Amino acid sequence: MRTISKLTQLTAVLLLATLVSACAGSRSQESTGEYLDDTMITSKVKATLLEDKDVAGLAINVETFKAVVQLSGFAKTEAERQKAAQLARAVGGVKDVKNDIRLK
Repeated sequence: MRTISKLTQLTAVLLLATLVSACAGSRSQESTGEYLDDTMITSKVKATLLEDKDVAGLAINVETFKAVVQLSGFAKTEAERQKAAQLARAVGGVKDVKNDIRLK
């Protein structure tokens, strides 16, 4: 009986350790919390771009990894390209913005 109890405890500890390590992030992979934070940042940046009348939000793609926002897609003018980056930087939680928007 004691052997089964100890075996059950050991299995539970190993399972818990596996689950905790699976949620941890690394340089190239986000943790679960970072993924959720990045999803929220992406949503906020995209909404901000769509709300602004000077930026064609539908033509700009937004991706976020570890709070660094990458903008891609197309803008009609350099002013629109710069404005999109400025709007993205103003969103809470954004650490940096990589502006890969191209001019049409």
